Amino acid sequence: MSFDRAGQGLASRIFGSEPARRLALIKSAWPFAVGPELARRTEVLALEGRTLRVRVPDAGWRKALHRMQPQIVARLRSVAGDLGPSRLGFSEGQVAVPAETKPAPSTGSGEATRLDPELTTAAERIADAELRQLFLAAAARYLSGRRGRS
Repeated sequence: MSFDRAGQGLASRIFGSEPARRLALIKSAWPFAVGPELARRTEVLALEGRTLRVRVPDAGWRKALHRMQPQIVARLRSVAGDLGPSRLGFSEGQVAVPAETKPAPSTGSGEATRLDPELTTAAERIADAELRQLFLAAAARYLSGRRGRS
C-alpha cells in the first residue's frame, strides 16, 4: 500500500491543506501500519504538530506500541509521506469500539455459566471485555470437549 514519491505528492495536495483531512488520511492508514487487531484495540485521537496521539487501553499496550514506534511511523509515512507523523504519543483510557465490531461469539451451549468459579474469577482480571469473553468461550469449548472424553 505504499506510494512512490509522485503518490506522496498527490497525498499532500489532496490532504495537506486542511488538518482534518490530514488526520483522516492518518486514521485510514493506521490499520495498515499496525494491523487490524491492534488497530481495533487502539484509537487514533489527534495530530499535535508532528505527533500522532493514540489512545491505548493500559500501560502494557503503551509500552508495546512505544517499542514498535519506529516501524509504525515508517509505515504511516510510506502512505502519507511528509503528512505522516514523526512520533507517537499515547493516552491511556477506554478505547471507543468501532461501529463494525461484532459481539463476541457465544458458546451456544450455556457452558460459560458452568465454568469453574476460579476460572471465571481469573478471567475478570482481563481488562479487555472482548478478550475476556473470547477467553471464557474458548475455555468452555475446551472443557466441554474434555468432559466428552472423560
